[in-house]
Amino acid sequence: RAGIVFQPPPATYDTRPWRADPCREAVDLHWVCKDGENLIPAYYFTAEGARLTLLFSHGNAEDLGTIRGYFYDLCHALCVNMFLYEYTGYGLYPGQPREQTVYSDIEAAFRYLRDTLGVPWTSIVPYGRSIGTAPSMALASRTPVRGLVLQSPMLSIYRIPFQLRYTLPGDVFCNVDKVKDICCPTFIVHGTRDEIVPCWHGKAMYDTFMKHSTEVESFIIEGADHNNLETQADVAYLRRLSRFLQRLVDEPVPQKLRDQAGRSTI
Repeated sequence: RAGIVFQPPPATYDTRPWRADPCREAVDLHWVCKDGENLIPAYYFTAEGARLTLLFSHGNAEDLGTIRGYFYDLCHALCVNMFLYEYTGYGLYPGQPREQTVYSDIEAAFRYLRDTLGVPWTSIVPYGRSIGTAPSMALASRTPVRGLVLQSPMLSIYRIPFQLRYTLPGDVFCNVDKVKDICCPTFIVHGTRDEIVPCWHGKAMYDTFMKHSTEVESFIIEGADHNNLETQADVAYLRRLSRFLQRLVDEPVPQKLRDQAGRSTI
């Protein structure tokens, strides 16, 4: 089943410092310690004056090398810091990817941001794309974060081909079942022509957040597909995302998030 769910490409980057362009300063990889031995490669891009840090979980069939250029530019376009980490079995991170390793990878990345880089949870916003919405939601369900961005989210893997009302035994990445434990404001974006994760997943996810009275907004992009949503939406998506992030900066942290902090074991 792991071979069906996970499709890591050959590594598209190496350990050498990377430059977005010749005029930019080279960026080194960070190495995140997990379980006292495994080292997760990650990039940390910073923007002057940034108030938030987006913890990005990438989609399937991509790695840090294929996404770093876009998110380096996005970091400065939105005036936010960006932390991109790798999954087990992807890029330079050896191992066999599985559902639980993906969850432990993002927890290690979150701890590194908070405990090593000194970024408080009140400034961390997990941002997941496609399969990356699963670790993002899992983290937000277990520990408080300032907000959550879900791009092309799936309800669960089995629900992609089948419109199931209930979670079946053996299903994986059951995101919809985690909504009840998420307390932070959430932004959902999905394209109407998504050929991988149908748009009804994003709409149903929004309805589930509403059912649990969690602050949520959605942006359904007419004509956008799965892999090119950002370019097809153009500036409209950046404007909506920027507006959501600015609201997180301007508004006080909800009390239910502070209560969740008291219960968190991460």
